[in-house]
Amino acid sequence: MLNRRPRRQINQMNVVPYIDVMLVLLVIFMVTAPMFTPGVIDVPSVSEAPAIDVRPLEVTVDAAGKIELVDGEQKSRVDSLDDLASQLQAAIGAGQRPVAISADANLKYADVVKIADRLHQAGIKRVALTVKQISKQ
Repeated sequence: MLNRRPRRQINQMNVVPYIDVMLVLLVIFMVTAPMFTPGVIDVPSVSEAPAIDVRPLEVTVDAAGKIELVDGEQKSRVDSLDDLASQLQAAIGAGQRPVAISADANLKYADVVKIADRLHQAGIKRVALTVKQISKQ
């Protein structure tokens, strides 16, 4: 008697049928693609919008904690946080003009956060923080 080994199963996937299907689909797309004419899409045009002034209002706080409101070239001294909130709301008006809090680098961070929190309570949402060396005048 001959000793024959038992047949091993092949554990590989046969991909030949998948390649055949892919080639058939490729031929179908190559034949049908030239039959379609690209359509023209009419995109609506809009007029150019006027430029909006987005220069931020600047709240400066020096190392002593004195607050000033700067709007372009105009500076006004502010006595309390409530006054600051009311002056900013009047300066912003109906729009949402951004506000930048420029604090002296030597000022405590908690003081800056109090100002930002008061502005948030007043409904002023666009607030940025900057740090700079503010000279004493």
